[in-house]
Amino acid sequence: MISVKIYKTEDGKINGFQCLGHAGFAESGEDIVCAAVSMLVINTINSLEKFLPDDSFTVTTDEESGLIECVFDKKPSEKAGLLLDSMLLGLKSVEENYHGKYLKLVSK
Repeated sequence: MISVKIYKTEDGKINGFQCLGHAGFAESGEDIVCAAVSMLVINTINSLEKFLPDDSFTVTTDEESGLIECVFDKKPSEKAGLLLDSMLLGLKSVEENYHGKYLKLVSK
């Protein structure tokens, strides 16, 4: 199962996330749940880097464990917040469509 922890500020804004694990829906290379989660997370990170270079964050990855973590060094801009909210919307949809069996979202 993939576990996604959403890090939030005291006022409820997303300021990072950690994605860990493998979905186990199908074999590697054929796992559509893993592909969906990876696409949402990686596209968000790529969009932050390309379109919002003033937002500073650190990305940590480990392919074997399925780790992708993104943590902002300071409060994200409003535009970064919108990208993060969009990612969360997509992740919630994946979680709901597969009844929480392959993806679990946790706010921290």
